[in-house]
Amino acid sequence: MQGEPLAPDDLAAIAGETILIEESEPSVRKSLPHSEALPIVLSLLCNLFLTALDQTIVATALPTIGVQFHDVSNLSWVITAYLLSSTAVAPVYGSLSDIYGRRAMIIAANVLFLVGSVLCAMAPSLLMLILARGLQGLGGGGILPLVQTLIADVVTPRDRGRYQGYISMVWVTAGIGGPVLGGVFAQHLHWSMIFWINLPIGIGSLMLVLPRLRKIPDCHRHRKLDWSGGLLLMLSAVVFLLALTWGGHKFAWLSPTILGMVGSAVVLMVAFVVRARTTEEPFLPLPLISGPVVPYAMVAGGSAMGTMIAMIVHLPIYYEAVYRLSASEAGIALIPLVAVSVLGAWSAGQFMAVTGRYKWVAFGGALVAACCLALMAVLAAGPLWLLLSLLAVLALGIGTCFPISVVSIQNAVPRAQVGTATGAMNFFRSLMSSFAVAVFTAILLAAIGQDIPIGEGAAGGHNIPSSDMINGFRFVFLAAAFLMAMSATLFALMEERPLAGGKPSPAATMAE
Repeated sequence: MQGEPLAPDDLAAIAGETILIEESEPSVRKSLPHSEALPIVLSLLCNLFLTALDQTIVATALPTIGVQFHDVSNLSWVITAYLLSSTAVAPVYGSLSDIYGRRAMIIAANVLFLVGSVLCAMAPSLLMLILARGLQGLGGGGILPLVQTLIADVVTPRDRGRYQGYISMVWVTAGIGGPVLGGVFAQHLHWSMIFWINLPIGIGSLMLVLPRLRKIPDCHRHRKLDWSGGLLLMLSAVVFLLALTWGGHKFAWLSPTILGMVGSAVVLMVAFVVRARTTEEPFLPLPLISGPVVPYAMVAGGSAMGTMIAMIVHLPIYYEAVYRLSASEAGIALIPLVAVSVLGAWSAGQFMAVTGRYKWVAFGGALVAACCLALMAVLAAGPLWLLLSLLAVLALGIGTCFPISVVSIQNAVPRAQVGTATGAMNFFRSLMSSFAVAVFTAILLAAIGQDIPIGEGAAGGHNIPSSDMINGFRFVFLAAAFLMAMSATLFALMEERPLAGGKPSPAATMAE
């Protein structure tokens, strides 16, 4: 369609009041009453459930998809394409939401995600499915940072941790329900249903979200978007993730291809830093991710997230090889790790809301998680009940890191840059998760001396002697303990700033 491009005011005013704010204004505003904030948050979580479900529902349908398209060797790209695109665009949505407003960007993210879902469901070949998954990731990659940013717009930093616990509950529900639904659809209906189901969920969540977002002003600031800087950052992330994905599998870690890709990623990142330091309006202002709060919280939270994701990926192999569990039983055995982390996040949020203090809770939780992982390394050959008990305590500790890393970052940056900082945080979390998965896999392969089809079910785990797997996982658990010890150290070094918002209202506390 021809015509003049929409101005920032036009985009941000799509659905409600627009307020222009200055760069220097702090990220403090009067929050909505809990009775008004809770419906908004719940409607946002329905939107978040859309992308959370999609990340788990696809995996169990992959074998069926491979059979239909007569191509198993390229199946991993169905997951990788989504991971690459969603990781790359997370900081883009954060910056755009600060410029054009949250409502305009959450509409754009949902539309891209739903269009990608329809194309996935109708894909006539595996190549078209992979391309459609990339488009779907361009939308899905913006939903999480936008939801977190909108929650920051609705409630004060002091109350924000309470709502971060709700976000964790959404991920647990999707993490448990997604694989089950994916298996049912693939076995009894058709694999395309895992994408068609996104339409009613997506449209319904938008119908819930958009009317409620009219209750809050859409604050943004005029500035030019540094597309060159954004492109450099996205390219460096994609090349780095591809190197992590192919390293140790398609190519040897020290092969010229992987070394060249890592070198290219470093060069692109250096170019991004130079661009950010020399341009007037950088894509990601370097001062925003510096100082005594943001870099500490970002790396600490990314280390915790990387540990969590890498453990979820690798533990099923351990269960199958050492305890001879079936694939479904191994999935059930992950519930203590996934579900109890919600209790940790909720507890940290409650403590934050009541006391206004936060960093030492995350330090204690990360330290407890590190100790549990060290014990798991020592007691790797112990009974299953002991391992599950340690996992539950580990999850309780690691869960405290997620809401506190988010809230501390959002509390430390100017209000006009909350979206940018939140997008950057999610971008770094995704990179750390991919890095942790690759490193843990490399450690395990080096320790046991043979290849393992990670994530391919019982056949991969049962073919390896349990003694070899126990020895290999001792090093994996120690690597995870190191990551969590680093997270605890960074939380301890991080500056704790007063949380804006005062004490929570009695009504809010009672409602909880």
